[in-house]
Formats: sequence, structure tokens, C-alpha cells
Amino acid sequence: SMPSETLLKIFSYLDAVSLLSVGCVNKRFCELANDNGIWLKLYSSSLYPKWTIWKTKSKQTETVPLDCAADKKPGYWKKEYILKQTSAFKTRVMRLVKFLDPYTGLPCKNKEAIKFSGLSWIIVVKDKNGKEHVVEKPNLSFKDTSVTILWYSADWPCLDMLSTLKLFGVTPLLPDQSRSFNKNGPRRFSLIAEYHLANLTESSVAVGADELVQLFSLSPGLLVGIWKEKNEIAFVMANLHYNQLLERSILGSATVQYAPPPNEPVLDDIDSEYGLHDYRLHLDLHGRNCMYLCGSFKCLFCRKRDIENGYLRFRVVNLKDNRKHLPIIGTPGICWETDAFKGNVKDCFVMDLTLLEETGKPFWCFSAPVHMELSSKSSGLYDYMGHIYTADYADSEGKVCLEFVWLEETKEYIIISLVLYVCTRKVNTWYGTNY
Repeated sequence: SMPSETLLKIFSYLDAVSLLSVGCVNKRFCELANDNGIWLKLYSSSLYPKWTIWKTKSKQTETVPLDCAADKKPGYWKKEYILKQTSAFKTRVMRLVKFLDPYTGLPCKNKEAIKFSGLSWIIVVKDKNGKEHVVEKPNLSFKDTSVTILWYSADWPCLDMLSTLKLFGVTPLLPDQSRSFNKNGPRRFSLIAEYHLANLTESSVAVGADELVQLFSLSPGLLVGIWKEKNEIAFVMANLHYNQLLERSILGSATVQYAPPPNEPVLDDIDSEYGLHDYRLHLDLHGRNCMYLCGSFKCLFCRKRDIENGYLRFRVVNLKDNRKHLPIIGTPGICWETDAFKGNVKDCFVMDLTLLEETGKPFWCFSAPVHMELSSKSSGLYDYMGHIYTADYADSEGKVCLEFVWLEETKEYIIISLVLYVCTRKVNTWYGTNY
């Protein structure tokens, strides 16, 4: 029953976040909260720093909306204000990730950027009837080159009814106005990945199991823990590599993933093996809470004669050169937890691979769970007498082949072979070559 003029006067005292919230009350409030005069005043005040506004006479600031708001459609200046604020926010966040770690070639201020932006990650599980189930409040575990995110809940939907799972990066729509990052305030969603959960146990890769749960891997980098007795979801774990993580978590939309700009190849006619040498590899093996291996390898190369079956071969650790063999710290396994239980699935780990090309740019990066399998062959080395285990990973850009030997005397694993296979198509696209 309150007159619209009175409501507009009240709304004019609200900040942007409160104005967006009050617009969700009903249709009338929505129309009034889109008033161009109110939003143009907010837009104008955001153009100047506070000390300038203090010095500016009130008459000058109040005359601006009266001239510009009349000829615009309702909600025009609301949209302009939001676009301006989000653009400035993205610019400030992207500035933080420009500082690169010379060791890994990746942004070294990811934690600061995540905290500054109020970024969090959520998953949305949809059943076959179209009903969505949102899971928030993840546990984060930061590593040198990736972050591991764990969600668990006591009321997951029935596994047989699930169809898809979407992973989103979520940031406040107006971070300057909502410093507490309230999840009930206006937020922006950026789709990172979408997974199909239909026939999960048949269509995905089994990574391992313990007494309570069985782990299944979905590409890219997702682990789903299933209770053995109930055949229901226990937890979901995502492994996100730092390469373009902020861009993927902020610059996408709720329906479309962020697409990085393509690399512009610069052809080098002088070097006969252009694109085949001077690669650097940074490899981390971890189990969410513990690190098993952190290694860096320089000057990797591939000869033309080693290109076969559409792959360049980089032999990082050679079986016959025991000086480069690498010991694993501890026993590989992936730790998990829920509200009531904790566990550790052995003979598996998360592999973070960062391959840099000769100019130091990330060339091939991923963070994914990998399981170990007992091999039928023996080590063939006098230094190491024990069982051989293999761990392989493959995606559209390449393959990784690892071989371990288990030393019963010292109770430890030794990496005796590490070979990278990089897709020739990716090299040709990146460098403009024709291998």
C-alpha cells in the first residue's frame, strides 16, 4: 500500500547488493529496484575515489541522474553498473596471477587471488528428473601446482537416479560491496567442467578401494567415492591444476566454459628441430594431504627419429640410468573423509604434471588421479630386486608412463622409468610445424 515515490526514496539509500536483494521480493519491488535514477547515482559515485566525492558538491552529483536516466530503458544503468564493477574486479584479480613462479612457470599468488576474489567451488548434481542438488562448503588442500577440493554430504541423491554433475567456480557478483561473501547474496557462476554420472561404475575408471569406499575417476580430474555396502556417493573430490585456474573459475559463464585464447605459432626456419627440445617438466605426486614426490627436470628433448604413432617421446627417467631413479616418500594413497569416517585408498595417487616449452609457457598441464597396477615382468636390475608396478595416464594431449619397483628391505617405491608421450598434433598446432 506504500506509494511508489516513497519506496523509491527508501531504495535510494540502499547499496547495490541490498538493492539487488530487495528486487527479488516481488514483481513490484523488482520494477522499482531497476530505477535508472538510483542506479545512475551508484554508477556515477563509482567513477570517482571517495576523497573526490567528498569534495564534490552534492548538487553536482545529484544533477547527473536527472539528465541521463530519462531516455534509457528501465534497468539500463543497473546493467551498466554491474558490468563496470565485474570488469574492474576481473582486472584486479587477473593482475595477481601475472606474477609467475620461476620454478613451475605458474602463477605464484593463487592463494592471494582466491582469497581476494572470494572464490569458492561448488558442485551441482542433477538427477534424471531434472532436480538439482547443490553441495557447498568444500575442504581445500593447496599444493605447489594444484588445489584439491573435497565435498561430502549426508544426503546425496540416489546414485541410480543421477545424470550429470557440474563443477562451478563461484564469486560474489559485487565483491566490493559484499565483503563478507555471503552465499545468499548475488553471485556469479563460471562452469569449469561437466560430468555424466549415468552408469558411473561401468563407464568410469576404478582407481582403488579400501574397506569402506571404492574410488572411480572421471576426466578431467574428478574422483567419486562410492560406499561399498550402500552403493551410494560418499564424497566427491576434484583436482584442479593452477594453469588458468582463475580464468576458468571466474571468466566463464553458468552455461559456457572459459575458452583460452589460442596460441599464435611463430615459425622458426633456422632450427631444424624446432619444437622438439628445451622442455621443462615439473611433476608432483600427492595424496591430497601428503606429498610423495616433487621433481623438476630440465632440457628434455625428442629426436625426429623418436616420433612415432603420432607422439613425441620424452624419456625423463631411464631404466638403465640408476642415477636418475627417484625414491617415493611414504606409501602412495589418496586420503578421504566424511562427517563420520576417514580413510586412505592405497596404491593410487594424484599426479600434477606441468610441462613448459622453451620460452617457459605452460604447454601441457593436468592434475588427475592415477592408480598403480602390479606388472608381470621383473625389474631386470641387480640394484633393485622386487615387484614392478606401473601407473599410466592418457588424455587428448599426451600420455605418461611410470614404472615403480617395490623394495621389500627398505619398504619404499623407486621410480625407475618415466616416459612422456606428447601428441604430435598439439606440437604442430603450437609451433606451426609439420612433424
